[in-house]
Amino acid sequence: MQTVDPRNKNILVHVRGKLVPREDAKVSVFDSVVQGGDAVWEGLRVYKGRIAALGYHLQRLQNSAKALAFASVPDSAEIRQAIFSTLEANGMTDETHVRLTLTRGEKITSGMNPKLNQSGCSLIVLAEWKPPVYSDTGIRVVSSVIRRNTPQCLDSKIHHNNLLNNILAAIDANVAGVDSAVMLDVNGFISETNDTNIFIVRDGNLLTPFADACLPGLTRQMILDIAKIEGIPAAEKNLTLTELYSATESFTTGTMGEITPILEADGRIIGDGKPGDLTRSMQRLHRAYAYEHGESLPFA
Repeated sequence: MQTVDPRNKNILVHVRGKLVPREDAKVSVFDSVVQGGDAVWEGLRVYKGRIAALGYHLQRLQNSAKALAFASVPDSAEIRQAIFSTLEANGMTDETHVRLTLTRGEKITSGMNPKLNQSGCSLIVLAEWKPPVYSDTGIRVVSSVIRRNTPQCLDSKIHHNNLLNNILAAIDANVAGVDSAVMLDVNGFISETNDTNIFIVRDGNLLTPFADACLPGLTRQMILDIAKIEGIPAAEKNLTLTELYSATESFTTGTMGEITPILEADGRIIGDGKPGDLTRSMQRLHRAYAYEHGESLPFA
């Protein structure tokens, strides 16, 4: 469970080119993110003076904005400067999460049509002192009745702010009294959880679902890269709930959650109900990899 860090009470937030106190960090009621969740976002994590996979995050943000036909999108250099100035103003160089949001911008009047957006994008950089959202010791999950969006309806490779599909699954988890919900695609295969990607271990192989109905997360890719370096057999595969239940180990991956063991799924104990050896190894290797391949903060 996330808690409130008192250091975040007086943070400065970058909103539309200005650093403002937390209580003044607001966008217009005419902004597209308010009108229709019409925005894209990235979650960044700072490790000892470095931001993990910053270039890849910015590229994904740009790709998502292009897919949604945003106009007057700030370039990566401008976004980098906004991130760095926000972190420097708050004295943040470690144990920090950054929520980076790019909206389509303000509309001239309320409405859905992007033609009403005539002033360019709104960039928001919200940096907070925040530990990973899940504990290293593990989580319990249930399968959600909500299916993950198919690319035929809304492509999950667009990292958009309209998160109702995921939120409905999170409600399933809340009602069940567990930590997260596993979402299936429309064909009944595992897609991801409501907020992370999934890996399982079977017969010594590391397996993760195809990224057809989910975001191919950057932490997910780090794990695949690490597995290749370490000589661990790894592959993408259609996975069912039965394969999750009978896995020897399972874990989730995400910038906000890092590497989190799944100990129980729909009441079935995974493995021996404790974080497995490979999972523990991946937790250690991931943190080292994220730091070593991170982009240094220019002021740190």
